[in-house]
Order: sequence, then structure tokens, then C-alpha cells
Amino acid sequence: MQQDVKEEVTPPAGARPLLAIRDLEVCFGDKAQPVLHRISFELRQGERVAIVGQSGSGKSTTVGAVLQLLAGSGRITHGAILLDGVDLAAAGEAGMRSIRGRRIGLVPQDPMSNLNPSLKVGAQIVDALAANGLPGVADRSRAGIRQRAVELMTEAGIPDADRRFGQYPHEFSGGMRQRVLIAIALAGDPDLIIADEPTSALDVTVQRQILNHLQKLVDARGTSLLFITHDLGLAADRTDRIIVMADGRIVEQGTPRQILLDPREDYTRALVDAAPSVSAALAPERGHAAGTADAAAGDTGLPLVTVTNLVKEFRLRGQRGGTVKALNDVSFTVERGTTTAVVGESGSGKTTVARILLGLETPTSGEALVRGESITASRGAARRSLRRMVQPVFQDPYGSLDPTFSIERLIDEPLRIFGIGDRTSRRARVAELLDQVALPRSIAQRRPNELSGGQRQRVAIARALAPEPELLICDEAVSALDVLVQDQILALLADLQERLGLTYLFITHDLAVVRQIAHKVVVMKSGSVIECGTADQVFLAPSAPYTQELLSAIPGAAFAG
Repeated sequence: MQQDVKEEVTPPAGARPLLAIRDLEVCFGDKAQPVLHRISFELRQGERVAIVGQSGSGKSTTVGAVLQLLAGSGRITHGAILLDGVDLAAAGEAGMRSIRGRRIGLVPQDPMSNLNPSLKVGAQIVDALAANGLPGVADRSRAGIRQRAVELMTEAGIPDADRRFGQYPHEFSGGMRQRVLIAIALAGDPDLIIADEPTSALDVTVQRQILNHLQKLVDARGTSLLFITHDLGLAADRTDRIIVMADGRIVEQGTPRQILLDPREDYTRALVDAAPSVSAALAPERGHAAGTADAAAGDTGLPLVTVTNLVKEFRLRGQRGGTVKALNDVSFTVERGTTTAVVGESGSGKTTVARILLGLETPTSGEALVRGESITASRGAARRSLRRMVQPVFQDPYGSLDPTFSIERLIDEPLRIFGIGDRTSRRARVAELLDQVALPRSIAQRRPNELSGGQRQRVAIARALAPEPELLICDEAVSALDVLVQDQILALLADLQERLGLTYLFITHDLAVVRQIAHKVVVMKSGSVIECGTADQVFLAPSAPYTQELLSAIPGAAFAG
């Protein structure tokens, strides 16, 4: 399968450092300990460098220091940040206004929070051009500035840019919104682009398209790229050199091949081992949780879940009305005690299937059975019993837990809803569940904001397990977590499945994660099942071109050899 991977390039020995970080130390608060511990590195003209590490490693703090945009009480307490020999740490706010945008462009992570929802996208690009002194604008009339903004949109890969100039961010897909941010970053014609997790919220195929285009742009312009990511596979595919950070320190740095295939430090080895895209490439024979897949799937009797000819149509609002078909004749089964992954891009119908199985949507036609009982036809006590047997674990551990509830109340709530036990037995059950998800009982009276993202997701899993379900529906349950925490949660799910006999329906767009955990894979596109088979069949001998495209988009696979 073809990979979009560049050859490793070593900058010419005489290439000048565009950016030089010298013994940089950053603190938050007057007496706080440093969060960056005198780090040093260089980035040369035309070079692409990635900074990788888990959450809290110092990646984003480094970016904030370079741009002089440290949050809150953050301040540089030692060292220098040299851009073409000029120390940005001493530039002051007035000096930085001529640097941001014009010399250094930023492509941030979340386009929805970085684009103004009340302004048309074209107007936001025009604002960026004006703020940077209208570079590349020969005709400085309103029409000339608009034309330059349309050119930037086209350059960033937005089709029919002249028409889309007048649309709002909500009228763009996630990938197209990210292209708008790239156009804004290019508006100042910068020497350096900093891409801070620019594709972490995007599907793997859209991610590849965006990064391919960004790579072509920086190559064509001779622009340097500082790429911030927690995904080692992406870093390896897209950059000349990788800098690994942990706890505010540089652990090691080297070429992608050195870092992936011969890491020197234990922390780097842990990152390599935990990165799903890398482990899927370097150990394609099986994932860590799927080793007993075929044996488990072959001796379970009737499937726990049977989905037959599901169709779901949604009525469109507006004067013309009409409907859109979200599911089109979807059929598959989920065997007891196994993990079935449903994969595909946004809009493929994955979440609609999950919502029907949770009883949150009613299919237009077709049937969904759990334990041989119809979810849609069941009523009263039977429906309540089915709902108890099917519990969700959602994507965002920050948004799925009520911030005003204690951890004990969050985990206890399903027990109270289903009328299970009294106060004493429920408290004992909460303690047991905290043990099961490897959390200390002492956190029971804390609030979600006192926990890390990984701890919150463990709480979400404990809450889902509270009514003793048979099926957990995990909807992008690890996509918001960094790779080390993600690996811990996947290992926890595998352990719980083995100990409790749980069945999982795992909804995801990340085929690398699927390789680690799934026994069976259902590939969806545009509401239809494109391919269905065991993990080995889908990964090692995919029959559908679309599945082959998804697999080819997994980062890091080029280093498998």
C-alpha cells in the first residue's frame, strides 16, 4: 500500500539556523518550579522538525514561549529564543506584533475555537492579511485584497474558493475549517510555520490530505515547519528530525528512523510501544488485546448483538424538505466476549449505529437485537432491562461527566436510576468499581476537574460498568487521550473484558487503535458496510479499495521495514 512519506533529508551543513532555542526555562508564578528545564534545539531554514511527547511534556509551553503567548503567569526566567539572531524573549509585545504572522505563522489545533463563528471565513482571512501588512497584494483595493484571500484559500486546498469566501465556519467540514486556518497562517508569508496538533481531531484520510497539502506548501515556499504532536507515526512521516520531550525536558532527538527503530531512552521506547500507528506497522501480526480473538469468537453460541438491514433517514429542515440516508442496509453481528470495531470517516454512519443500539434513535427500517430481543420493539420493563445491558463510554471525558458531581455520585448514578441496591451497598459497589478501573478509593469525593484526562476516562468506564452491562459501546473512547494514557485505557479495557466477559462495540476512525483491540472489524462509508471480517482479514488482506485507502493512511507504516 502506498504511503505518503517523504525521504529523510539532512539540511545542508551550512544552512543557517532560523530558530535557535538556548537554555530556555519557563515558570508559572513567582515561586513555582520550572515547567521547561533549560531546553535547547535549533531549526534550520527549510527544515521540518517535530516535537513529540505526552500531555504535560512541555510541547505547547515551548510554542507559547516562542510566540510570547504564555498563558496566565507564565514567564521566561532564563535563556534565549533567537529568530535569525534576534532574541524574541527580549522583543517585547510591540516587537512581537511584527513577528507573529509575518515571520512565524501558527496553525492551531481546534478550528472551531480558533475561527470566529460569527464572521465569514473570507473576512477572517482578509483580517489576517491586513494585520500582516497585506503581503503579496499588488492591488490594494477591496477587490484586490479579496482576490488575494481567495488565492490563499485555493492554495490551502479549498475548492470553489470564490464561492466559499462568503460562507461561515459552520458551513465547512472539519477538514475544510483546518484548511482555512492554514490559509490564515500563510497570509503573512512567514519563514516558519508552527503546526500545533493540527489534525488531531480529523479522520485519518482527511488528516493525510491536510498534511500532504501543508507539506507541499512548505516545500514550495521553502518554509520551515515546527510540528507539535503526540503521534510518533505522524512525526516520523512528516519531518526530518524528531525532538522527544518529557516533564519539560528534551529526552532525546534524532531522525525518524533513529527514534522509531533504535530509541535510546526508556521514555522514547514507551512512546514508540504505545503509539498505535507505529505498533500497527512494526508488529502487524496482532495487537496486544486481540491475541485470542479467533478462539474467543468461535465458541460463543448466538451473537450478543445482531444488526439486520438497518436504514435510518433524517428529515432535512428548510423549505425544500427531503431526507438524508444516514444508514443504508447495515447488517453485522457482535459475538459475546469479543470486540467488534466499527470504523470509517466522519459521516460514515458509525455513531448512528451506536445511538440505535443505545435506544437513542429509532431506525427507519431494519432491526437491532440484543440477546435476541428487539431494542426498538421492546417496551416497559423489557426495554429498561435492555438499556441496563447496553452502556456507553463517550469520547470526551471532560464533557461526559457532570463537573458539579463527586466521583462517587457520578458512578453511583446508574445504580440509583436502575434501582439497584441501597445506599450502603451502592457505596460498596462504587469502591469495588474504582478498584476495577485501577483508581484509588480516595478520589470518591473529588470532582472531575481534580482528575487528569486518563483518570476521568477511567471514571467514565466505572460508571458504565456500574449496572453490570453485557455490552459497552465505546464511541471514540480514546481519541481525546495522548498515546501513553490511551495505551493504558486500551489495556484496561482488554483486562476488564477478560475478567468480566464483557462485549465491546468500539466506534472509531483510527484503524491503528483497532489493530490493537479488535477481533472483528466492520468498515463503513456513507452509511453502508463496505467490508466486514476478522481483524486479520481486514488488515492483512483487505478486499475493498476504501479499506485499502484507510490502511494506507495509517502514519508510520513506511518504517515497518
